Amino acid sequence: MFNGFGSLLQGDYLHAFLGGAGVTLQLFFISAVLAFVLACLLMGIRLIPGRIGDFVVAVFVEYHRNVPSLVQLFVWYFGIPQLLPMAAQDWINGHGGEVIFAIIALTLNSAAYVSEDLRSGFRSLPNGQTEAARALGINYVQTLRKILIPQAMRASAPSLVNQALSLFKTTALAMAIGTAEMMYITRQIEGETYMTFQTFAVASLFYLIGSWSIMILGAVWQRRIDLRMAR
Repeated sequence: MFNGFGSLLQGDYLHAFLGGAGVTLQLFFISAVLAFVLACLLMGIRLIPGRIGDFVVAVFVEYHRNVPSLVQLFVWYFGIPQLLPMAAQDWINGHGGEVIFAIIALTLNSAAYVSEDLRSGFRSLPNGQTEAARALGINYVQTLRKILIPQAMRASAPSLVNQALSLFKTTALAMAIGTAEMMYITRQIEGETYMTFQTFAVASLFYLIGSWSIMILGAVWQRRIDLRMAR
């Protein structure tokens, strides 16, 4: 059962595994950054008084939280291109459309969750802090940057780390639209070698190492936030 690991971890197979790992990390990091930026925007819209903006964001969040991630990937990869001109479809297909649409779907899905985590962090803060800052002559931007955001990030940090873990593992769904990430490469190698246990063991080890790394970095980040707040 344990025979064959040596042949998988050298030559073309090793190169293929490393390439798949690189694509997975690319999907994760790009989607994570874009999702956080979009989540901050969505949260800001929901914090601003106004029913229209809050309703639009609420619909966005409910869709991405209640529709399976795989369906969202299919909508973007198979459905959205049908609405585009042929020239746009040809350009996308010629420039890694599966990667582009995977990043879009993963970003939007993650942003919906992250925006709610951030909003929960803000809602956990005492209401009187903004008024107290205003009474001290601190403007709203400074209040956000120096008082509210650090506390909200501290409150939502555990949820954000969990969401990062979820996003990292969800990248495996991109194989369904032909993205050459880790699981796609694993299936390809398994089909060529028939070493089912060995190939999926290699993939499992990669995801374990990635998840542990995220948890360790998340713990370090939370500790730094706590130290900064203690000053």
